Amino acid sequence: MKKIIVILGILFIGATGFAQNKNAKATIEVDGVCGMCKDRIEKASIQAKGVKSASWNVDTHQLDLIYNEGKTDLTTIQQSIADSGHDTQDIKAKDEVYNAIDPCCKYRDPQVVDDHKNGAE
Repeated sequence: MKKIIVILGILFIGATGFAQNKNAKATIEVDGVCGMCKDRIEKASIQAKGVKSASWNVDTHQLDLIYNEGKTDLTTIQQSIADSGHDTQDIKAKDEVYNAIDPCCKYRDPQVVDDHKNGAE
């Protein structure tokens, strides 16, 4: 009987070690100017396998993430965002991808940025 209790105790301790939470939180900077950018950035983030939550703030350009470190990393997430046409703090979108986004979303154009600051969308 003691052996069974000891074995069950060892199994329980081992199982709890594997069940540790692997979710990480991170905040990265992503360029964009409007609600359409927000939708595109968040969708591109979620498409990276392992991302559980993504919320981008239009005013601060901060993307708050919750992701599983065992399935993805920040570089992979940032590449997914860059592949959608948005520059991140570490990875710049390719020009041909950036040029394909809606003219309203051209965050590299100072005139578009100014228009959005003045309330135009």
